[in-house]
Order: sequence, then C-alpha cells, then structure tokens
Amino acid sequence: MSVLGESVGMGSGVQKKLSPLTKGEVLPITSSSQSEASSEEIKQSRSVLNSLFSGALAGAVAKTAVAPLDRTKIIFQVSSARFSAKEAYKLIYRTYLKDGFLSLWRGNSATMVRVIPYAAIQFCAHEQYKRLLGGYYGFQGKTLPPIPRLVAGSLAGITASMLTYPLDMVRARMAVTPKEMYSNILHVFVRISREEGLKTLYRGFTPTILGVVPYAGLSFFTYETLKKLHAEHSGRLQPYSYERLAFGACAGLIGQSASYPLDVVRRRMQTAGVTGHTYGTILGTMKEIVSEEGVIRGLYKGLSMNWVKGPVAVGISFTTFDLTQILLRKLHQKG
Repeated sequence: MSVLGESVGMGSGVQKKLSPLTKGEVLPITSSSQSEASSEEIKQSRSVLNSLFSGALAGAVAKTAVAPLDRTKIIFQVSSARFSAKEAYKLIYRTYLKDGFLSLWRGNSATMVRVIPYAAIQFCAHEQYKRLLGGYYGFQGKTLPPIPRLVAGSLAGITASMLTYPLDMVRARMAVTPKEMYSNILHVFVRISREEGLKTLYRGFTPTILGVVPYAGLSFFTYETLKKLHAEHSGRLQPYSYERLAFGACAGLIGQSASYPLDVVRRRMQTAGVTGHTYGTILGTMKEIVSEEGVIRGLYKGLSMNWVKGPVAVGISFTTFDLTQILLRKLHQKG
C-alpha cells in the first residue's frame, strides 16, 4: 500500500483513496506557510520604510541644529584665511549684521535636499548590511563582531555618498557664494552644467569616498560598540536619551577626526570653480594646501569647530534615529 496513495480514516476504520502524484507534481504549499512568508515580507518592508523615515528625520534635525557652524567651517575650509575661534565668531557676527539672522542658514535648503535622502539611505543601508552580515556570520539579531561592524558602517556611507553626491556639491557652492550668484538649488545645477560641464558635479567624488569609509565606518562602529558595552555593564538593553547623545558625540568625534583632511580636500575641489583655483587631483590639492598654508593650518583648518559641531550633530542624529525607530515599533505593535 502506497503511503502517498492512501490515508487511513481514524476512528471509523474506513480507508479513503487518494489519487497518486504524477511525475513532476508537487504537494501544494499550505496556507500557513504562505501566510508566514507573506508576514515576513511585510515585516521586512516595514523595517526598510521605518529606517528610511527615521534616517531622514535624524539627518534633517541634526544638520539644521548645526547649520550656522557648518557654513562657517566650509567658508574657512575653502579659503586661505587663518582659522581661529575668534575669527569664526567674527565671521558669524558679520554675516548676521550684513544679511540678517536667517542668512546664517544660507545653503541649508540645499543641505536638506541632500541630507534627507543621504541620511535616509545611510541609516537604512546600515540596517540592511547589518542584517546581511549578521546572517552570513551567524549573528542574526545580535551585535556584529568588530570587523563586520566596521564594514557595515563603511558600506552604508559609500552607498549613500554614491547616490547623493551632486547634491553635496551644490550645497558647498551655495554655502560659499553670495545670494546674487546662485538664486536657488536648480540655478546652481543649471549654471554648473552650462559653464563648467556635467563632470563638475562629481568633482571631489574620490576624496569623498576615501573619506567616508573611515568616517561612516568608525562612527557606526563606535556608536554600536558603546551601546553593546553599555548593555553588558548596565543590564539595560536600551540606553537613556542622554547616554545615546554621549555615545553619538564620541562616534562623531572619532569619525570626523579620522577623515578631516580628506573633507578639506573635497571642499576645495568642489568650490574650485568659484574660488579661482584649479585643483585637479587629491594629492595635487593636498600638496598645494600644505605648501601654501602648512599641514595643521591647511589640512586641519576648522577641525576645532568640527569638534564642537560634529559630536553635537552626530549625537543628535543617532539619538533621533533610535528614538524614532522605537516609537514607530510601538505604534505598529498597538496597530
């Protein structure tokens, strides 16, 4: 008697014939298996959307909070003027007197156009890379080992930079030029494309990628590591908000310090068309900066301001992302 061809009716003692399977025929998937697969797909899609929204909000809040300091830093980075905290304060004050309070946020609209998709993609990509690497190394749902943790952050930064770079170029141009030169974001794109060529929109791309590998890698690595150590020593899985801010500040300090010279090179190459310089290569730009201004005053110009701005921005960014993720998960559970 074939096992697949017959089944025994328990209790009644009546045997009921089943038609045997033909060659190539498969048993149908049960409705429970289908519902489980569908539920997993919905869960994954929801996770991606949550990460995108949380990342976008995190980037917008963080960058808006430090926009005046960021604009001041860029102005010093692309000029040969000597940087000091006193000179930075004078520049901010002169800008306020000349153009008004809101002029301190000039270029922030371009920053938002760039940073919202950038942060959304970066945070979402980081979550996906963590999931993929966790599955590969057998750490699904847990904190990754150190090297994969660093790799996940670097890959997230590279992914976001590749997809949003022209917007960063536009933002840098708007930050260092007067209102009369570029009236809005679209105007920057049109003028650059017409006067300098489309390739200009990707000028400085190589130092950006070289800089984002240590910056994003070390930032995410430091933040995830500090959260892991905190959980092990405190017994609490979720840090308090002020602890998240502190962890993010440490992450920003380490990440930005490691990649700062390449950030200066990137800004010089991006704004070459409006500053009268002709920077061609990364090494050529570095040599020119060092020969004219020195190593510390040239390649690390504005770093002290970045030590104020960077940790604040990264701390706000990581904290906003985590708290938004937690809030969205609670809302979905209630729903």
